[in-house]
Amino acid sequence: MSQFNIAEAKAHFSETVQRAMLGEEVIISRDNKPLLKLVPLAVPGEARKPGMAKGEILHVAPDFDATPEDFRDYL
Repeated sequence: MSQFNIAEAKAHFSETVQRAMLGEEVIISRDNKPLLKLVPLAVPGEARKPGMAKGEILHVAPDFDATPEDFRDYL
């Protein structure tokens, strides 16, 4: 965890943002009292749609859904 006062955070803004983007917890304080936590925004991924991986699977083993020999006792 890194803690910066407002003036330090302002002077080293790029470095402060980079630390937060790398997953480090960055606290910005005033008079040594924590004021803010700098965290990256979660970027939502593309919505999943049925069939969007069509053509991506190149090979499926013939025994794909067969039960492995060492698991037969559990059935």
